[in-house]
Amino acid sequence: MSTALVIAAHGSHKNPGSSTPAFEHADRIRETGAFDEVRETFWKEEPSFREVLRTVDADEVYVVPLFISEGYFTEEVIPRELRLEGWKPELWDSDGTSADTAVLTAADTGQTVHYCGPVGTHDAMSDVIIQRAKSVTDDPSVGEGFGLAVVGHGTRRNENSAKAIEYHADRIRATDRFDEVQALFMDEDPEIDDVTEYVETENIVVVPLFISDGFHTQEDIPEDMGLTDDYRTGYDVPETVDGHDIWYSGAVGTEPLLADVVLERADDAGAELDGAHAQIRERTETTADEPPTAGLR
Repeated sequence: MSTALVIAAHGSHKNPGSSTPAFEHADRIRETGAFDEVRETFWKEEPSFREVLRTVDADEVYVVPLFISEGYFTEEVIPRELRLEGWKPELWDSDGTSADTAVLTAADTGQTVHYCGPVGTHDAMSDVIIQRAKSVTDDPSVGEGFGLAVVGHGTRRNENSAKAIEYHADRIRATDRFDEVQALFMDEDPEIDDVTEYVETENIVVVPLFISDGFHTQEDIPEDMGLTDDYRTGYDVPETVDGHDIWYSGAVGTEPLLADVVLERADDAGAELDGAHAQIRERTETTADEPPTAGLR
């Protein structure tokens, strides 16, 4: 039986770079040959959630949401637009960070769909955050002498938004790799504006748990932290703020290793991946020697 992977992302009519991570991770996975087909689909771009299954020939489809948290898009929008018969969030049996897989039928195409939890709540995302810290510091052993701030949007409209950030901060803290690990937010306490008050180490790596770089990661967060008064003038990596060196990485979703989290979701759902994990990790965990891009003048 043929299989397909569908990566479902938000996209944007205003920010052409919003869809870039979905296309790049799809390309990485496509190169492994693990699936007969790999498709990208978007809420705000084409191909749309509503139409994507009609572009897939495979009888068995693994759908992985390229979203950070469980909530409106993963629990309502995507299943509705894919016309997944019998879907209800309870099928994931999740506490807000533990969504797994629901096997459903697409009403208009008859395909079997393995609907997976979002990449942002998978345990493997913790590895991507650490890899992001390696990449931005150009130091594969980064940890000792560094604090880590994992940054999320935070919103009172979706309590799971903060849960995902805190979940990974807790997991990374438990490894004792970094001197300190804090979960910080844009729209709720503790706020990223006060990062130097919450993290005491001289060197602080800041990793935003966002899928793509856009208004929040490229403009709001750098200005809120005091890296620059005007994002258009740029800033250094690291930039010194209140006596601390801030290593700002930009969105975690642009880290190549995120492709492996997509595969982890499909693997957990029963996909036969034939060594694809090893291929992705071999290709992407060597990227720490690439220069950081976010905010460079």
